[in-house]
Amino acid sequence: MAQHEVMFAGFGGQGIMTAGQLLAYAGIKEGKQVAWIPSYGPEMRGGTAYCTVVVSETRIGSPIVTTPRSICVFNRPSFDKFEPKVHKGGLLIVNSSLIDVSSSRKDIDELLVPANEMALRNGNPRAANVAVLGALIGMTGVVGWETLQATVREKLGRKAEMLEKNMKVLEEGYQMAMERAGRKDRV
Repeated sequence: MAQHEVMFAGFGGQGIMTAGQLLAYAGIKEGKQVAWIPSYGPEMRGGTAYCTVVVSETRIGSPIVTTPRSICVFNRPSFDKFEPKVHKGGLLIVNSSLIDVSSSRKDIDELLVPANEMALRNGNPRAANVAVLGALIGMTGVVGWETLQATVREKLGRKAEMLEKNMKVLEEGYQMAMERAGRKDRV
């Protein structure tokens, strides 16, 4: 992977920016070039929010990306707005807990992740973003799995009980993607 562009999009309050930051920090931890650009709608909580993360082995020419290789959408308005922008041959990850449609595009890969259900099942309803992030890494390998785990522990580890729940959700998303991708390496 020379360069991978990822967009996370949803409502403010869904952890969109946190997911992007975690990916960016993991890229930095691996010594890669990283750009993270947030974008908010008129309101923070409840309004549209998205961020773009570029992770590259080489210098990043421009952090502005119009057709990301991977897009993770957390709600229906984000699906409607950003699904057409996934780069041909790219990946669309859909929070199927809140989005009841799937892409009709045949030129992209799509993974439906019941992120909210995963988060609730593991005792942290706010961890849907972490489920999707785990799935993204399982599908793309933008950063290493061990690096992502270490980053989540470092950045979200203030409360041991919540960290344990976040790690379970992260792993569940990752494992779902690994199974979908047909890989056997388990955590």
